[in-house]
Amino acid sequence: MKLTLAPNKYLASCKFAFAALLALTFLAAQPGSTAYANKRKPTKYGVIKIQTNPAGLPITLDGKPEGVTTTDWRSWNKDPGMHTVVISLPDGQRWTREFSLDAGRIKCVALNYRPGLPPTVSPCPYPVNLSAPATVNEGEVITYTADVTYSGKLPLNYTWTVSPAGAKILSGVGTPTIAVDSTGLGNQRVTAILAVDDGSGESACRQLANAATNVTRTPPPPREGREFDVCCSCSFDDQKARLDNLAVELQNDPSSTTYIFAYGGRTSRVGQADRLSARAKDYLVIRRGIDSARIIVVNGGFREEDCVELWLVPSGATPPQPRPTLQPGDVRPAPEPATRPRRRN
Repeated sequence: MKLTLAPNKYLASCKFAFAALLALTFLAAQPGSTAYANKRKPTKYGVIKIQTNPAGLPITLDGKPEGVTTTDWRSWNKDPGMHTVVISLPDGQRWTREFSLDAGRIKCVALNYRPGLPPTVSPCPYPVNLSAPATVNEGEVITYTADVTYSGKLPLNYTWTVSPAGAKILSGVGTPTIAVDSTGLGNQRVTAILAVDDGSGESACRQLANAATNVTRTPPPPREGREFDVCCSCSFDDQKARLDNLAVELQNDPSSTTYIFAYGGRTSRVGQADRLSARAKDYLVIRRGIDSARIIVVNGGFREEDCVELWLVPSGATPPQPRPTLQPGDVRPAPEPATRPRRRN
């Protein structure tokens, strides 16, 4: 709100005295200097004159409503003494003045009202909340999301920083949400820091938030052995070629071991599985120089025919298990070959 003194052309009949912040003018009527004026009877009342710009402002004189103002002067004859003028302004405020009025005098009030600019309310500072999972497993993607409550008109800028150095932002740079790769960050804490600003340069309009996530190291999957070769109803020459290949693998990885599963056939001789496994081990130890401690032989039970399985097992891997296909009760062992009697000389 701005109150100013009215232009002089509206106050041709008034002299003004200025009060701080308000446009209040007072004029004392000058007694006539002519002989005719001296003969007039003394005036027993004073005059209050009011005009405003704009018009239509409610007036109260001495607590009594007196209608509204006009852009021309309105006059009231009042007894000498103290009087109070109240003018209601468009913004809901009231302009009030109390003054003394003498008989034969004129008090003039000229008020110009100019609405002031509404106060500027800054949208800053504003809340920024950053959310993230408390814990993830190594290799999982971490999502950081910002919730920003901003009432301003300027576009917001989002600047992200993540640590440690191995943390990589996969997507979302310059947006309220980013995805971070946790690969290789097991047993570490990943922290994301977000700076949000509206580009105004005001320090209150730059907000910071951070969130952290613990990365749990995932134990590596258990190592397992692999079936290197299998030979069923094979000749020993064929088996030797396969054992030669196995020996090369064992020599290339001195920490590995081999499991040899031997199975007797449905109609094999009794003890056939033990004979097959012993023959294979002897070949690896004697012919190929493999340490016998690295060779585990297992009687695997029975299958439809004689079989030898060769397994290559890395250090620390779970040992393999035999896989028979027949129960012992299903086997019909072949009779032992008859021995020829020695000739007598």
